[in-house]
Amino acid sequence: MKLPKHVTIKEVGPRDGLQNEIEMIQTKDKIEWIENLSKTGLSYIEVTSFVHPKWIPQLADAVDVLKGLKREESVTYAALVPNMRGLERALEANIDEVSVFMSASESHNKNNINKSIEETYPVLEEVVQAAKKEGKQVRGYLSTVIGCPYEGKIPVEQVVRITDRLLEMGIEEISLGDTIGVGVPTEVEALLSALLTRFNSNLFAMHFHDTRGTALANILQSLEMGLTKFDSSLGGLGGCPYAKGASGNVATEDLLYMLQGMGINTNIDMDALLNAAFFIEEKLGKQLNSKQMNIARK
Repeated sequence: MKLPKHVTIKEVGPRDGLQNEIEMIQTKDKIEWIENLSKTGLSYIEVTSFVHPKWIPQLADAVDVLKGLKREESVTYAALVPNMRGLERALEANIDEVSVFMSASESHNKNNINKSIEETYPVLEEVVQAAKKEGKQVRGYLSTVIGCPYEGKIPVEQVVRITDRLLEMGIEEISLGDTIGVGVPTEVEALLSALLTRFNSNLFAMHFHDTRGTALANILQSLEMGLTKFDSSLGGLGGCPYAKGASGNVATEDLLYMLQGMGINTNIDMDALLNAAFFIEEKLGKQLNSKQMNIARK
């Protein structure tokens, strides 16, 4: 088994994890949580979203969260940005990295963004070019790369075609999302085989939801194919508002356990990570069910 020596875990809990949560978390608690995460050894945290507050009320305090943070120099603080108005607010808050987003599925894209795939490109390109002009890194999320709640399986060729367009507009990294958690390792292999014949593996991160318990298996397949960047969410928080049945992301602490056990370095401290997980669990007022959290309770 050929495995990398080092893997970068990209924590998306404060944005992707909280966006579906009904229990409103106070701004000061979000700040404290992110500051706790910043001290775990994580090098990347997606802290919020600049989507209009009426769509995601939980993240309406995006500017206040970023302005209130005591930042660590070693951490990249990123946020989701849907359009130029969102970018203005993100720049006001001095975000480190801008993330734009679209779907590989026409139906999911229309439900999520209210635009066709072709109509989405110019909106994203405007944000990408403006962000880069301000010296910001730009990441792209490509959702439903394996399956869609409306269309079923997504053709690999469609993902390759959209990836091509996103890279052409200057996006520096694409996070490939199995948004509804339907993928299995053979499908991950087929997708990456097609992409890696055209593009370098360092252009991609993988974003697996664990709806059917296959996220870690899919990550192992990705590792064997040379991928070294993975999105995850503390406590397995998350889901997609526009994808019925999509459960949370793979839990950061469960991913960390697997990587540590395989001798792959991440620079992340498990105890500090679990402390941050129990902190947000208490604020949400509900039990989070990652494997490592459940073990730590015993």
